[in-house]
Amino acid sequence: MGNPKSELYEKHKDWVITLPNREEYHFRNQLVLDLSNPQVQDYVYGIVDGLMTRYPDIAFFKWDCNSPITNIYSQYEKGHQQQLYVDHVHGLYKVLDRIKEKYPDLPMMLCSGGGGRTDYEALKYFTEFWPSDNTDPVERLFIQWGYSQVFPSKVQCAHVTTWHRQSPIKFRVNVAMMGKMGFDINLHDIGENDLAYCKQSVKEYNALKPIILDGDQYRLVSPYEGNHTATSYVSHDKKNAVLFAFDIYPRYNERMRNVKLKGLEPSATYEVEEINRPDGSKGTVSSFSGDYLMTVGIPVFSGGKLSSRVYTLKAK
Repeated sequence: MGNPKSELYEKHKDWVITLPNREEYHFRNQLVLDLSNPQVQDYVYGIVDGLMTRYPDIAFFKWDCNSPITNIYSQYEKGHQQQLYVDHVHGLYKVLDRIKEKYPDLPMMLCSGGGGRTDYEALKYFTEFWPSDNTDPVERLFIQWGYSQVFPSKVQCAHVTTWHRQSPIKFRVNVAMMGKMGFDINLHDIGENDLAYCKQSVKEYNALKPIILDGDQYRLVSPYEGNHTATSYVSHDKKNAVLFAFDIYPRYNERMRNVKLKGLEPSATYEVEEINRPDGSKGTVSSFSGDYLMTVGIPVFSGGKLSSRVYTLKAK
């Protein structure tokens, strides 16, 4: 983006996308840089390269896109305006190719996923995508359900925040554990017990990451179908699985149905255990065949509002 009150704009007005014979429209007081122009590509690459040269210990980049393209016209394209959108995207990928070549191990998040600015080509350059600025855990259950139809959990950023303070910290953490979990939260905003639970959850999540991020995801109960939702992740060898169950706003005296799992080995026997309890304890270990778990299922929902549970399944 280019700010109209910046030195960049003052020196290079022809580097922004805007119609020369129309009043400029600034979204968030910004204009979009014209990445179809090789000079602009060099400039944008130079920003990243300059930062990495001066501060080689930078560990992470957030690459954001905060403005739609307005007053669509390119000084560079001139008589080929119909090519602007395509050339603009190609220009972005030329910049990213150069960054990837020189800094192949630099993690980068592609932000503004909620605006439709994430795609499969971007998976070559970014380690993760930001699905939406809406981090309300209830809304995220719906967002992540839909986002996972297209992108794997390994690239889906899911952060614990202070949105929806009425929801327990466990509920917020468990929602975030279904993707690439992070914390966007002021530690002074949570109590000592909740902080201890977050530390415990990070340890447990790290142990489960190979299953959640690299396993097969199964959407079991849709949040769109009622007051509950459940999702599981199964390792490729089918020996381990993780099940997340959420009660959003159950009805009074609602009948709870079993959740039938998917992707397990029918002939294997699985030990099922609830983990990630706030007090650090673990639930009773029960044994079921894979066939039973997939045809009969197990009760994992409750009548508690904004409550959640996490289960591990291990084949004997």
